[in-house]
Amino acid sequence: MSSLRRRLLLTLLIGMTLLLSLVVIFDHRATRQELDALFDAQLAESAHVLLGIAERNLTERIEHGINDESPIIHEYEQTMVYQVWNHDTLVLRTNTAPGTLMGASTSPGFSTIRIGERRWRLLVLWDSTHELMIQIAEPMRSRERLARQIVINMLLPSMALAIPLVPFLVWFMVNTGLRPLRQLRRAVVQRSADQLEPLAEATVPLEIQPLIGALNDLFRRLRHSIESERRFTADAAHELRTPLAALRTQTQVALRCTDDEERQHALHQVQTGIERATHLLEQLLTLARIDPEESGMCHSLILIHSLAAEALAFSSSLAEAKKIELILKGDSTLRVIGHAGHLSILLRNLIDNAIRYSPSRSTVMIQLQSNADHETMLIVTDNGPGIPDEEKNRVMERFYRISGNGQQGTGLGLSIVQRIASHHHAKLTLEDNPMPTQSGLTVRVVFPKLPSLALE
Repeated sequence: MSSLRRRLLLTLLIGMTLLLSLVVIFDHRATRQELDALFDAQLAESAHVLLGIAERNLTERIEHGINDESPIIHEYEQTMVYQVWNHDTLVLRTNTAPGTLMGASTSPGFSTIRIGERRWRLLVLWDSTHELMIQIAEPMRSRERLARQIVINMLLPSMALAIPLVPFLVWFMVNTGLRPLRQLRRAVVQRSADQLEPLAEATVPLEIQPLIGALNDLFRRLRHSIESERRFTADAAHELRTPLAALRTQTQVALRCTDDEERQHALHQVQTGIERATHLLEQLLTLARIDPEESGMCHSLILIHSLAAEALAFSSSLAEAKKIELILKGDSTLRVIGHAGHLSILLRNLIDNAIRYSPSRSTVMIQLQSNADHETMLIVTDNGPGIPDEEKNRVMERFYRISGNGQQGTGLGLSIVQRIASHHHAKLTLEDNPMPTQSGLTVRVVFPKLPSLALE
């Protein structure tokens, strides 16, 4: 039953068989009802005729012994028996009629009785003076045989034609109905690995459009993932070329040096280069990981204060080396909807940038607060050189570095922050330090208002 075609064929054939069976049953019942009405009318007509004859010629029929039972000359002719009663006296009957009342009730009307092992249709009728009563009956078996024969004669030719044709028609209709699926399969199979354009949705049936939409969404995510991998490969090849070349040069210098002091200096430069390359590689891996992970990650309700405290603890060693004070203040109950791992990366990059670009013995402050629109704001302020207004947008680009700031960064920190903020539908802005007497940069991340269900 794993085949959709086999399942449809079997379901339709069973359904058609049940439907034809119901048609036969209903046709037989309807035919039987019409025949009952017809024969009841004939039975009533015969009763009226016999009752009239009995009223006029009762004496003559009894004296001469007239036999009312004539031989049957037609297959559909009914064998009727009757009795004529004058009050409690049986005055006339057919030879096969019993000598007692055929029906227990003498009330006028139709009823179904059993005489011996056979079922009969009985009609009781009184004359106008309520002196003579006739009970006339005919067997039900004749009606049943006639109804069955009529249904067979009506349905047998059509059934003989339909039975061999129905499976073929069902097979043809199923194949025709599944043609869009075969066309979709052919369109997907014929595609190359790098052909990820959306499939056309306008010409497919409504039932297949959700599948087409899901495939197009998969193609879009695959295309985005492939583009991200290509960008990562290109970025890594471009950015790692310089530090690796510098490491090779410093290593060669260290090998050629005869003076211990020069060798130590060269080895120190090698160590610095390794640290820079390691940091660059970590940032590249983080940047490459964000988009593919985000498509399959589930967001949840997160206390942003706890993540900020963890990020400060993670960067505390770097801050201690520069004698920088880290301050966290604000509402500790503020929550956002997001992915904890990605928000930790965002916080660490913001704090790492603030520490790297701040002078020694300065302050880096992280504030958590809510604005008038009930949006959660994360604010990171440092005392570094700041960013000129004309470059505040460009620093969001990958590998863009501000010249002359004295720091050897990768140019990826704010790009990573921007991408994570975008995935969380948050707004990232860069501002000058609000304190007029101090220089520095303020990075503000505004998260959207929590839905009403999350606030409860």
